[in-house]
Amino acid sequence: MIERHALAALLALILFHPAPPAFGQGQPLSASDWLSGSVRGPQRETSAWRPGDEPPPGPDTMSRQPVAASGEVGPVLVTRLDQGNPDGAGTMSPRRAGLPADLWAGSDPAELSALLLQTPARLQSMQALMRRVLTAQLAPPQIDGAPDPQGRLFMARVDRLLDMGALDEAQSLLLAAGVGNPEIFRRLFDIALLEGDEHRACRIMNSTPGIAPSFPARIFCLAQTGDWAAAAISLHGAESLGLIDERQAILLTHFLDDAFVDGGETLVPADRVTPLEFRIHEAIGQPLPTSTLPVAFAQSDLRPNSGFKARLEAAERLARSGALGPLRLRAIYGEQRPAASGGVWERASAMRTLEAALQSGDLAQALPRAFDEFAAAGMADLLAAMVGADLPDHYPGDTRTAEIITLLRQWRGLTGTEPPEPAPELAADPPEPPQSARGEALLLAMADIDAALEGDLARAGRGIAMLRALGLTEDARRAEQQITLLPRMTGTP
Repeated sequence: MIERHALAALLALILFHPAPPAFGQGQPLSASDWLSGSVRGPQRETSAWRPGDEPPPGPDTMSRQPVAASGEVGPVLVTRLDQGNPDGAGTMSPRRAGLPADLWAGSDPAELSALLLQTPARLQSMQALMRRVLTAQLAPPQIDGAPDPQGRLFMARVDRLLDMGALDEAQSLLLAAGVGNPEIFRRLFDIALLEGDEHRACRIMNSTPGIAPSFPARIFCLAQTGDWAAAAISLHGAESLGLIDERQAILLTHFLDDAFVDGGETLVPADRVTPLEFRIHEAIGQPLPTSTLPVAFAQSDLRPNSGFKARLEAAERLARSGALGPLRLRAIYGEQRPAASGGVWERASAMRTLEAALQSGDLAQALPRAFDEFAAAGMADLLAAMVGADLPDHYPGDTRTAEIITLLRQWRGLTGTEPPEPAPELAADPPEPPQSARGEALLLAMADIDAALEGDLARAGRGIAMLRALGLTEDARRAEQQITLLPRMTGTP
């Protein structure tokens, strides 16, 4: 009975139905090379010929298609009805995002997609603006006479969130568009794996009609649901038919056969580790460090079963990319006593001391120490985000402590603090407000502003002027303030 069930499982794998066409198929949309491709099924073959076109190729020039062996009625296929253009999906209203609903009007979706994946956003104010741009529910771009590559911009937005490590925001955006498309499901599957929720990943796979998973993903999920016999026979059949490569077969064999646990053989990871491979390495007792992997993998170290040092390092890395909120980072710093000294332990110790000082009101020693530790690591902006709002408007004590308080509050743009005089190099003539392609203008302006971190303040000034021309005056003000304060945030004020 078990063999018959396992054989049926293998046949189901081999004879899976083709998946619906993916959004924007044909051109690579993602900068996330780590995406697993674990649910990338064969493309459906369709004819583009319509009445009035030139006749399609004849039998001599067409590849021979498979012919049914009998007239037996085939299985019923289930697919999701069209849910509209996903480019208009979002998790934040335009008003809440502070963006015009027609920001993408007149823009080229291909150009926008490329810019979204390439535009840097290292300044804290620009990271916040980028997240709003990526998650806002804006009208899809339309260009008269151009083809309509629906979903191209949507996938670029999701992939940029994944590149930032913002898994929760990416997942919410994907769910807002529905999970019936294989490219959407592929990303949801990867997110579940990175968050350590393999059972949820496999439930998504098993409950999503019309999705054709790859063999490694299906074998993995068969084992996760307890059907180890079917998983083993499926692996053997897929390997015999050349449907998986040798490296994947070895990895899955170690996963399915516990005889390898005490063998001592260490498997060399792939050059580009996928979330599925990352999770299998962990399952066989050979976990991979996340420090050399894309920042999204750091989310895996935030799980409660990770060591405190791994959690601290992952939290800092994600906070630097803008994927982890300052309050969450602050909470992680305070979870335990530092176990050693140096590096991340010093920052954790400084934060612990600063928390006590904030309660007592005596900041003369704790705040300068914390500032020096975070500034030395290039993280003074994170310190400002964590504690700036809790610092007093005026501090009558030590002069340096008072200067640090003013600096951190200015960085956050808090009320009651005199804004700094803008750096003169940021002065630029106001440009004409763009009448179309405002999305491209916004992203190019953000790239210009990022140049300030390389010392090009004149270019950054032009970017700030363009933000004002686009009506984003508050974002322009925050960027101008933070650029002006950058030299003091990297050293002693």
